[in-house]
This record gives sequence, C-alpha cells and structure tokens, in this order.
Amino acid sequence: MTGGNPDAGWAAARGRAPCGPGPAHGIRSWRHRTTCRLDPCLRGTMAHETSATPEEGWSGEGCPASAFARRSFLHGAAAGLAGAAGATVLGSSAASADPTVEIKAEPKSRTIPFHGHHQAGIATLPQQDAIFVSFDVTASSRAKLTDLFRTLTSRARFLTAGGRPPKVPRTAAPSDNGIMGPTFVADGLTLTVGVGASLFDSRYGLSKRKPVQLTTMKAFRHDNLDPALSQGDLLIQICADHRDTTVHALLDILTHTKSAMKLRWRIDGQRNPERPVGVRRDWFGFKDGISNPTLSDEAQMNQVVWVQPKSAEPAWTAGGTYHVVRIVHFFIEAWQKVPVAQQERIFGRRKASGAPMYAVDENATDLLDPIYTNDPQGLITPLNSHIRLANPQTPQTAATSTILRRSYDYDRSPNPPELDMGHAFVCFQRKLNTYIAMQTRLEGEALVPFISPRGGGYFFALPGVRDEKDYYARGLLA
Repeated sequence: MTGGNPDAGWAAARGRAPCGPGPAHGIRSWRHRTTCRLDPCLRGTMAHETSATPEEGWSGEGCPASAFARRSFLHGAAAGLAGAAGATVLGSSAASADPTVEIKAEPKSRTIPFHGHHQAGIATLPQQDAIFVSFDVTASSRAKLTDLFRTLTSRARFLTAGGRPPKVPRTAAPSDNGIMGPTFVADGLTLTVGVGASLFDSRYGLSKRKPVQLTTMKAFRHDNLDPALSQGDLLIQICADHRDTTVHALLDILTHTKSAMKLRWRIDGQRNPERPVGVRRDWFGFKDGISNPTLSDEAQMNQVVWVQPKSAEPAWTAGGTYHVVRIVHFFIEAWQKVPVAQQERIFGRRKASGAPMYAVDENATDLLDPIYTNDPQGLITPLNSHIRLANPQTPQTAATSTILRRSYDYDRSPNPPELDMGHAFVCFQRKLNTYIAMQTRLEGEALVPFISPRGGGYFFALPGVRDEKDYYARGLLA
C-alpha cells in the first residue's frame, strides 16, 4: 500500500556572468535573467533554442523550456542551470557553492487485474482512498441499460490499466480531464459495480432475475437514514492508492455515462496508516476490521463471501456477492469525554493494542482471539460490547458472525463548530441475511449513543468480467 519516493540528482552551480538590465517583464524578461546567470557556453546553447512551434508547447519568443532542458541535459549543462534557477526562486543574490536539488521520482504504480471470475476491489487488500457513488439509472430501455453496462466495462477496463487518452484537436473538448497528466498510471485502481433492488422493478423486465436476498435497506432501531444519502439502482466503489486516481476515475465515469444514469449520493473515504503497527485506526482511535476471513483461503472465501453455482440464487449471480455500505456518523466530541477504560469496555478491545480485553500489555498483538467461554457473565468483555455482539461465539450465532469487512473513514465536516466525521462501513458476504442478523444484534450495543447511521444501501456486487468480450451484468441482461 505504500511506495517509496527515491530521491535523485545532484547539481552544482559554477558561478555566473555579470548581468545588465534586461526587459522589464514577461517571458523575454525571464529568458534574459536566466541566460545571464549561465556560463557563456550555455548562453550560446540557449540562444539557438528560439523556434519551437505551438505544438511543442511554446507560443512566444525565446527558447522553449522543454527543448532547452533536453539539449542542455545532453550537453551536461543541467547542473549550472539548476544552481542558478535555485538562487532566483529563493530570492538569493547568488547561487550557493554546492546546492542540492531534490528531484522526486514518480510514485510507484501497481496494476490490479481487471478480468477475472470475481470483481477486483472485494478480495483485494484495501487501497488508501475510496469513493462510493450511487446512481439512479435513467436508461430508457433494456437495450440502453445494456449499453450502459458495456460503457462502464470499457471505461473500467481502460482506467484500471492506465494509459494515454486519445488525442483530439486543440479546438475540441479534451478526451480526458487531465488530473493525472497526459498519461495516467493504474495506481492500484479498482472499480467494483453492484446493483440495487430498485433496478429490478418493472422498467427493464428484470424482476424474475433479482438476487433472492437483495432488498432495500431498512432502518434499524437507532438509524436516522437520510433518503438523499440512501439506496440507489447502481453502486460503483472506486478504490486506488492515491486521491487523484479515484477522482480521475469518477469524473471519467460521469462524463461517459451521464445520458444513462444520474448521481444519487456519494461518500468519500480514506484509510489511515497503521499506527504504530498492525491494523489501522478509525476516528474513535480503535483498530478496525481486525476479524476477517483470510483472503487467500479460497475455501473460506467460497463459504463466506462468494455466491456459488447451483445455489438458491439465480445462475447469473455465481461469482458475485452481497455488498453493504453503511454511512455511520460519529459523535466525536462526546466520545472524547469518555474515559479510556470505559471506551475499551464499549468496544471490547484494548485501545492501544487492539488486543482482546484479557490482554493488558500495551504491546499485545491484535491477532489474539477474544475468548468468552470463561467469561459467561461478561465481567472481562461486556455482553453488550461491540465485538461480543457482532460475534457472540455461540452455536446459535455461528452462521451469522463472519463477514468480509472493507471499511473506510470519512470526513465531510463543514465549517466549525460542526463535525461530520465517521465510518463508511463496508462489508461483503455470500448471504445478505448474515449481515442483517449481525446488525440486528448490534441494536443493543453500548456504542449506540456515540454513533448515528445516516445512509447507505444494500447492493449485489456483480460477478467478474471474464475477458475482453465480456461485460458487467452480461449474465443478468442476456
């Protein structure tokens, strides 16, 4: 999830010739001041660089910086230029004798395969940044709906691979928003597409193909759901290693699909670094998502996450999974007034280490499993603590206690003194009823006074796109 930024480049300034007054302003003035600081041989080199065309990025007199940089580098002259330019930027009257110029390398980029039996962004290790965006589909027919999914597929395939957008004339609208430059990198980007229960109404003739357990998210006892922040025909989860990548992908999707769907709600999230080690912390300061199935264990993932062939679900759903997004507001100010010992009993874990309550060492590992067999009355781990209600470790709750968590933290705070910070709770499971049963148990948790679920929805994350000929929801629409 992290990449190095190796530094490179040493430059040395060797002195400069005296400078007389030059043009007062504009590019000509910049050129005059710069060339005056160069050795005579470099001034000669730069003097010949005066005829670049607009297509090369130069529209005025003088030498184009790009051409000069290429030629001066090849002539071994970059050191003198860097030293002189450094002195000008810093406002110094003379370059230092041995300046150091830091040249940052481009961040490392990784490509997560797009094609596969399952969509990426589910069993993928969580990236740093995420956008969850829900849409109301406005396509006028089933054929137009199919075109929408084909378009989503082609854009996702292109964006997750990285590349250079098509060139267009300068007088035409750009083919790309340019946020990541003329050539964008994959940057660990994944796009995960899911469908909501409302897509299976009478508009497209899909009602008989609806996933068996897919339903509209109903409010639990303490929820305060905002209709403008809930539900939707279609959900796209956009995750990547950096913020500009997720925004770039979102704008691209909006540009290419605006005739067939409109934005309903959006929540942006981030994952904090693991401090000091282990699992990251949420805005309450507790480690989140410690208990999860092993992503590399295919048998466990098939049992817990992926819908299987020849099940009660429609045949087209095999390889997909139920996707839950819950937008949970945190009452940060109230939480900060609660003593740490009480916070730990509310969560059922130690705050510093993330370990179960029986582990008192601050350096205890968060990999320790909670054990309740010797604590039937909840003297160590309270019966109404968050983790104990989520998984009570009883035979009656065993089938509804394991989900794949993949959550993010959000901050939508307006101007002080208001705070709107919280948790974009995200999970995947083979059966939606697994999550619903778990969340029903949590209606009585001790954390209730400090949180307010305000939006989100239930969706079915589609099976993966198998190859270049395949597209999202082909099995559903065919």
